Amino acid sequence: MDYQNDLISVSREELINIMQDSMSQRRYRHVLRVEKTAIKLAEMYNIDIEKVSIAALAHDYAKEKSDEEMRDLIISENLELDMLQFGSNIWHGPVGAILMKNEYQLEDEAILEAIKFHTIGSPTMGDIAQIIYVADYIEPRRLHRGVDKARKLAEKDLAATVAYITRQTLKHLVDRKNKIYPKAVETYNAWVVEK
Repeated sequence: MDYQNDLISVSREELINIMQDSMSQRRYRHVLRVEKTAIKLAEMYNIDIEKVSIAALAHDYAKEKSDEEMRDLIISENLELDMLQFGSNIWHGPVGAILMKNEYQLEDEAILEAIKFHTIGSPTMGDIAQIIYVADYIEPRRLHRGVDKARKLAEKDLAATVAYITRQTLKHLVDRKNKIYPKAVETYNAWVVEK
C-alpha cells in the first residue's frame, strides 16, 4: 500500500522503518500485527484504510521512550498533569500522538485521536480510534482472557467490541487492585453503561 493523501510527511515504507528503528523487535512485530488486524477491520467496516494504517503503525511510537522523556513532554506540551500519577502505559498514547505531530507533521485529528486513546479509550472515540483500540487488543499474538470472544465480536459489531474490551480491561485492573486512570472510567461509563 502506498500512502496517497499527504496525511504524514513520510511514506508507508519510511514509517515502517522509523518504527523498526525506534523500538524493540518484539514491539515492532506487535505493531505490524496490529496494522494487519486494523486493516482487516477497516475493510470490514468500510473505514479509511490509509488512516488506519498510519494510526496502527504509529500507535506504540512512544511505548519504549524513557519515563523522563515522556514526563518532560507531558509537561512541556501542557498535557493533563494528573497523568503523571500514572505510568508509561497511560503516557505513551498521548505522548506518541504529540511526537508524531511534531516530528512527522501528522495533523489528521482522527489519526492522532487513535494514537492518543489506544490504551484507555475515550467516551467519544471515532471509527479510526475504535479500530486501533480493538486491533491492539485482538491482534493474533494476544492470549489474555476474553480475547477469543473479542475477536468474534469484532467481526459483527465494532462498538460492542469496544464496550466488551473496556469492560474486560477494567475488570482486570480491579481484580489486580491496580490504580485506574479516571479517563478509563469515563470510557467505561460511556461505552458500557450508557450504550
